[in-house]
Amino acid sequence: MSSRTIRNDQEEATAWAESAWAGAVYEGDPACIGAARRFATDFLVERHGFDATSGVVGAVQLIVSELVTNACKFTFGPCTLDLERIASGVEVTVRDSGTTLPVARAADPGRVGQHGLEIVMALSDSFAVEREPVGKRITVRVSAH
Repeated sequence: MSSRTIRNDQEEATAWAESAWAGAVYEGDPACIGAARRFATDFLVERHGFDATSGVVGAVQLIVSELVTNACKFTFGPCTLDLERIASGVEVTVRDSGTTLPVARAADPGRVGQHGLEIVMALSDSFAVEREPVGKRITVRVSAH
């Protein structure tokens, strides 16, 4: 039986190094963006031994920031962040209550803002969006090789 640790932004997690999965629940306020980045960094660096300055950690931090920012900005209510260490790298999943699926826009260097999805897709090896009974799930994989 696998162990799972769930953490919310108001309480500390009980974590153990051998766990390949960790999850967090955020209320959707702006403070959750930084909390989610720290959670992802701790997961990779403290629990899985990644160098804090590695490209993998930087990519996951930026992906988490973009996805959680969108969840906080464009939906109502809480969002969840799941991180999983997989054989090829790291899987990041964000769930929120929004029913509108994100759509990548054509690249436009003159556009100010709204480049988050482009950034996420550029940093990831795979990107998937799925509707759920309440909202949507975005899953991204980042290679560690």
